[in-house]
Amino acid sequence: MAKRKISNTLALAVLGLLQEQPMHPYEMASTLRERHKDSSFKVNSGSLYDTVEALVRHGWIEPVETARDGRRPERTVYATTELGQSEFVRWIDELLRMPVAEYPKFMAAVSYLGALGPDRAAEALAERVRHLVQRIDETNRVLADTVGAGAVPRLFMIEVECALHAWEAELAWTRRTIAEIGDGSLLWPEAERTEQGWTWSAPSDGKGSTR
Repeated sequence: MAKRKISNTLALAVLGLLQEQPMHPYEMASTLRERHKDSSFKVNSGSLYDTVEALVRHGWIEPVETARDGRRPERTVYATTELGQSEFVRWIDELLRMPVAEYPKFMAAVSYLGALGPDRAAEALAERVRHLVQRIDETNRVLADTVGAGAVPRLFMIEVECALHAWEAELAWTRRTIAEIGDGSLLWPEAERTEQGWTWSAPSDGKGSTR
């Protein structure tokens, strides 16, 4: 498969917005935030304008007019090209079909959970639970105020549903892991440093057997 000339997913968001109508970058950023797409795409003015310029450079979008709103500076309005439309559809199809390694930071930290020790690990995970609960509650309110209220079609917010399910699964795993640390079913090997490096042994119950 040929490497795509543009791989930043913010470009996907731009192309998606231009399916609806031609827009200038400021309107793109506002619309993404209004629809809470900034939870799926990293949106800031600098990166958005850079993305728009890259899309123009590769012929995926093109300027169609320059508009002025009152005393505000002129703004260039963009629309997709035939090439951009083709790449947009192909890109979505590819991303849906093929799982890719995304290397989330949480997984990297979990792989070294043992370094914290049981008490500190449980404390850190408990704080994560609080943040996840807050994020899930906020997201449910957003969905209720948009999709639930009929303001936005469900299909336009379906990636928020997907993220919500992922957070709920992570919350369940995190709570279960905290419980396993608490009841001792997640064992912490005992470490000893030697000249050859670290050695690990199962924790003992003090009677010559492992727990």
